[in-house]
Amino acid sequence: MGIIAWIVIGLLAGIIAKALLPGRDPGGFIVTILIGIVGALLGGWLGKVIFGVDSIDGFFDLSTWIAAIAGSLILLIVYRLVTGRRRA
Repeated sequence: MGIIAWIVIGLLAGIIAKALLPGRDPGGFIVTILIGIVGALLGGWLGKVIFGVDSIDGFFDLSTWIAAIAGSLILLIVYRLVTGRRRA
């Protein structure tokens, strides 16, 4: 998959992760999009390392989307934990 496909998947995975974990996040929509892009890459990498599967087969493959959304959720939770401590 090309970089444009990863950006599109990351954008959509970030939006889905934000819908699954609603709440106010510092940084707004742009940070959520960036979290989605990095989370998609993280999810693909974790899928390869932990489960030994190639989770980045193609744009329309279900495992690609599941890995991207899972990675985005993990990254969004970590981001909230880190930024929540800074505000206190």
